[in-house]
Amino acid sequence: MTRSDTKSRAVARPLPLNQILAGDCIDVMNALPENSVDLIFADPPYNLQLKGELHRPDNSRVDAVDDHWDQFSGFAAYDQFTRAWMAAARRILKPDGAIWVIGSYHNIFRVGAELQNQGFWILNDVVWRKANPMPNFRGKRLTNAHETMIWASKSEGAKYTFNYEALKSLNEGVQMRSDWVLPICTGGERLKDAAGAKAHPTQKPEALLHRVIVGSTNPGDVVLDPFFGTGTTGAVAKMLGRDFIGIEREEAYRAVAEKRISRIRKFDAEAIATTKAKRAEPRVPFGQVIERGMLRPGEELYSMNNRHKAKVRADGSLIGNDVKGSIHQVGAALEGAPSCNGWTYWHFRREGRMVPIDILRQQIRAEMEADEGRPN
Repeated sequence: MTRSDTKSRAVARPLPLNQILAGDCIDVMNALPENSVDLIFADPPYNLQLKGELHRPDNSRVDAVDDHWDQFSGFAAYDQFTRAWMAAARRILKPDGAIWVIGSYHNIFRVGAELQNQGFWILNDVVWRKANPMPNFRGKRLTNAHETMIWASKSEGAKYTFNYEALKSLNEGVQMRSDWVLPICTGGERLKDAAGAKAHPTQKPEALLHRVIVGSTNPGDVVLDPFFGTGTTGAVAKMLGRDFIGIEREEAYRAVAEKRISRIRKFDAEAIATTKAKRAEPRVPFGQVIERGMLRPGEELYSMNNRHKAKVRADGSLIGNDVKGSIHQVGAALEGAPSCNGWTYWHFRREGRMVPIDILRQQIRAEMEADEGRPN
């Protein structure tokens, strides 16, 4: 047996889905199968370089990010760390996968440069504008009221997931912009430790991850977070019917995240479905409706305003007022309009009710999707 034969027969290592893995993120990612995850959301240390304690005007101490995991000897050390974790992340990302990285002005420019150095293709930068930011207590700089997220595909030509219509629906029917106004974690969402202090200094709001996951993954996708913290990514992924993999080296954070995620209930299948772009839906010619006997040749269709009618022909065309053509052409001609969506314009009668023919198209599409999900 040749070496290549041995490799081809090797059993792929199963992914540790819906688990929080203990250890250094670089080591853990390097142990995962190559090209195995659909999305990575990374919230790496910001390298804030704080010098001393920060106090409010009343001299009370601000609970700032001064944990050991955010401390580096300098930019060179931070850049080396960034290169290492990003290379590990790139290896496990599927060819059509994507990555989101969030940071502040302290680190996001260095992170963005390294993304490009490693071959990622930047799709957008998103400004998370905090509706309730922490004020600048010293009064020596502008209030830092935003963080930046970079969204990138693995390569320039990758067919990454983007649920445009779903994000548009989230935004009340308006195209989603790249500036997101969302509050920071407060109140009941802010996790606390046994002493009543913040369980994690940079806990992200679930609303932020909801938007990221709905917009750039599909149900059943695998979302990995190499800096898992208290588990916001895992909690939202579970709710939305995605699988997650969390990596966290701090035992205290893992304990909080495990308890949090154990209480999360997954939404039902209908609830996690997202609005798809029309162009993503399978094309159904009107002729298929005739071929399948859902409408019969000679049956009459009626316009939505009930002013016009046309007769169905055996070849899937219509004839009305001596106008012949497709459902779209005949509708446009009868209305004197430059174009017409025949699927929504034409209706048929059933039990005294007017029913749009688009119902029949949706029925065929549902059957097609069910066939795709059925094992051969």
